[in-house]
Amino acid sequence: MWRAGALAREKYAHHLTWEGICHVGYLTQETFDEGPAAEPPSAQATMQAAAADGVLLDAYSKALIDVTERVGPAVVRVETGPKVRNARERGGLGSGIVISPDGLVLTNSHVVGSSKEIRLRDVEGIVTDARVLGVDPDTDLALLRADGVRDLRYASLGNSRNLRRGQLVVAIGNPLGFESTVTAGVVSALGRSIRSVSGRTIEDVIQTDAALNPGNSGGPLVSTSADVIGINTAIISGAQGICFAVASNTAQFVLSEIIRHGYVRRAHIGVSGQTAPIPRRHAVVAGVENRMGALARPNRIGWPGGAGRIVARRCRDQTRWRGC
Repeated sequence: MWRAGALAREKYAHHLTWEGICHVGYLTQETFDEGPAAEPPSAQATMQAAAADGVLLDAYSKALIDVTERVGPAVVRVETGPKVRNARERGGLGSGIVISPDGLVLTNSHVVGSSKEIRLRDVEGIVTDARVLGVDPDTDLALLRADGVRDLRYASLGNSRNLRRGQLVVAIGNPLGFESTVTAGVVSALGRSIRSVSGRTIEDVIQTDAALNPGNSGGPLVSTSADVIGINTAIISGAQGICFAVASNTAQFVLSEIIRHGYVRRAHIGVSGQTAPIPRRHAVVAGVENRMGALARPNRIGWPGGAGRIVARRCRDQTRWRGC
């Protein structure tokens, strides 16, 4: 009760008069004299608290161990280039995740590149040749097929829409050649956008602080339920704890398109834009005061954007450009 009185004085000091504060002090002092004094925490209570902390840490470790044991055997090392290294053709190294027992493997497009020779090495050290079923540089994903193997250990793709910021995740891969390396972290952010090698924006990217290094590319980002919720794809050089993974829902779309068509079909108009100065006479005719504007032009000959030249001619004939 003395502690309660002290808290009451701190909380209501600016509302009470001196008389009220003294009255509170009188009541709490009287109660303190009548009641027993508060005892410090016993050694037993301290041991119980330490045991509770140990249980939490043990549960955290068990969760990571369970994920590693369930998904780890499905992670493979992806090697590209000739078996015998030479100065003319250099090979690459990355990671991949087996997603079906008949040998379908997801990895990054930049890991595969244009290499014609691809090998997969599992956790037992068995090396298998693989071929490319399809690549999608716009999302930095590639689908491989392991040759002549069946009944492989595999992992399932989860639903990345169920992720929440702060959720625990595990990254498994082969960073810098160190096979079957496990790192843990949290989902730092969702819905990020990064630029792919092709220049197209990859949407719905997962940001995590799980440690990634060169060689982790193509490896899985896994939830505590052992579902693959992302494919590790990029890091920011010089930064710490800022890594990115392509969401599993994006991977599901790319996977289905490659299996059906051999490539990812996307609608496009074939038009690119760039900032350009507006000619004075055009600005006067259009009634605008802007000195700079957006110039639209077709990306490639034969693409739908080539028809934009007709639209441009029509726009020039109009008095106002705002409706173009």
